[in-house]
Order: sequence, then C-alpha cells, then structure tokens
Amino acid sequence: MINVTKTFLPPIEEYQLQVQRAWDNAWLTNRGELILELEEKLKSYLNSDNIIITNNGTIPLQIALKLLANNGEVITTPFSYVATTAAILWENCTPVFVDIDEEYLTIDETKIEAAITEKTTAILATHVFGNPCNIEAIEALAVKHKLKVIYDAAHAFGVKYNGQSIFDFGDVSTCSFHATKLFHTAEGGAMFSKDKTLLQQLFYSHNFGHNGSLDFHGLGINGKVSELQGAMGLAVFPYMDHIISERKKVVDFYTDNLDFSLVKPIKLRENTEWNYSYYPVVFDSEEKLLEVQKVLNNNQIFPRRYFYPSLNRIKFVNGSPMPISESIASRILCLPLYVGLEENELNLIVSLLNSCE
Repeated sequence: MINVTKTFLPPIEEYQLQVQRAWDNAWLTNRGELILELEEKLKSYLNSDNIIITNNGTIPLQIALKLLANNGEVITTPFSYVATTAAILWENCTPVFVDIDEEYLTIDETKIEAAITEKTTAILATHVFGNPCNIEAIEALAVKHKLKVIYDAAHAFGVKYNGQSIFDFGDVSTCSFHATKLFHTAEGGAMFSKDKTLLQQLFYSHNFGHNGSLDFHGLGINGKVSELQGAMGLAVFPYMDHIISERKKVVDFYTDNLDFSLVKPIKLRENTEWNYSYYPVVFDSEEKLLEVQKVLNNNQIFPRRYFYPSLNRIKFVNGSPMPISESIASRILCLPLYVGLEENELNLIVSLLNSCE
C-alpha cells in the first residue's frame, strides 16, 4: 500500500535515549530540558530566535486570534485545512473569505481590500503547501488599514522567502509539528513573533497565563508540550537534511516524468526556497480526478484531496461563493510523497497517472 504520506520515524533506540533523559530527570512536562534544547536547535536551524513550541499546531492559531483579533472579522482563505477557519470561529471571530490566486493557490491579495470593513481586525492567510503568500502586498494592506496579520504556516517548516525564514513575517506565524509534517514531534506545533512584547504574551498565554507560580500576567490556556514530544523532535532533528533531500528526489521524479498535458503543478512564488512538503496536481475536471483516483486506489495507491471541500462550503461556515477556490478544491490531488518511496513505486504511480488520457 502506498499512502499519500508516511511518518518519518528515527531508529527507536535514538528515541529511547531521549526518553531516558526525561525519565532520569523525572520531568515530563512544563518546559523541561528536552524542550529547551529542541527550541535552541530549531532557532539555529530556522535562523529565528522567536519560537515557542506548543502541544499542537492549532493552539497557536487560537492564541494569536485571542490576542489580536478582538472578536472581529478576520479575512482568510477558503483553501486551507479546516483548522484555519475553525480556529477563527472557535475564538468568536467571523471568517470573511477572499478567493485564491489560481496559480499560487494562496489568498488573492488583490481581493483583500474590498473585503475590509470597520469590523475587520485581522488577516489570517495560509502559506499553502509551503508556498508563500504575497507577503509584501498583505503587509502594505495591514499597515494601511491598521490590521494584524497571522500566517498559518503549518506546511512551511524550513521555507525561506527572499532569504528569510517564512516565520519572520506577520505579527504571528504558526507551524504544525504533526506526525505527517516534514519535521514532527508526533503531535506538536510552534508560534513565532518578532515583536518581543507580543512573544511574551504568546508565551504566558500558552501556560495558563502564569507569571511565576503564584501570579498571572493574564488569561491563558494549556498549550504546553511534553518532554516525550520533545524527545521525538530531538530524535527526528538530526535527519532533517536527509528528509528534505529524499523528498526532493521524489518531487524531481514527478516533475521529470509526469505528463503535464494531463495535470498542472503548483506554481511556486518567486524568491522561494521550498521544502518539498507536498506534490499537488490540478486536473482539468473533477471527473478526471475521480477517474485517476479510482485507478490509483485499485492499485493500492492512495493520494489525497487536499483541500476539499473549499472551506466556504462547510455547513457551519455558510460562506459566500468562492469560484476559484471551489474549482481548485474539486480538481486538486496530492500525490504520495515521503522518505522511503521507492523508484519502482514512483514509476507505477506515474505510469498509471500518465495512462489515464
């Protein structure tokens, strides 16, 4: 069976060595030695001093919205994982969808200003498949209209834009360290902010609002990460170059061998150093996608329809029509991509897809 992704697992002995440290310290949570070490390693790797590791990738979105959105309208993309929109609603804000760019698949920055009202407080945009939004245009709009910017960078670990970490942009950027992601802690995530005052707010907000053991800065929630998650992160971390290199080989194989008269690949934004996180292809029609998916499934190959349906179509959202997002969501399929995908398996995937004329 070939699934769309497969969790990278380091040798279990290496994970056990890290877990043993937690056992020896008798310290399993509340920012122990392993999490502090992992944060330092990630700061160096990502060239960012502004990281707070969390227990998953959704809590950072919720905390950022709680601190910055003030129960207002939040302009966002309909083409993302459901957590992006769900976090907005969960924090008693109102999602206002703006359609996406047909090539980059990120929010269409040229349509944002028309959606801004006196109730708008923030923009929450997703770097889709690790492909950066038009950061400069969004920043200009945010400054002009005094809005906060939150980036859902769940897919963007290690991505650089104009030579900078993608996490350096926006008031807050968030990431997922879920087991399916490039770098993972089994479950986990992170939040970033270059604003030191805001970073401190993010920090105490993920720790019940604590200021020491007996005082409180303010309202908080439990976003803390365990030492067992830290152990996984420390065991995975030494393999990052290998992970990216092996995924690049898969991406290059698809790019060199797929018949692009049948499918269209994602277009990466200029000046992007990508991380090879996904390999999405867009078909001419949903019917063609379903035909190809059936052929692949019959051969025990299971790509996935990221992201379907378009979030404006979800019942609890009741969003207005988003024609480009709805069209792309109905026609896009992510092909299998992970470390350990063999060339014979790739040949099978490509040959089956190319034969579906």
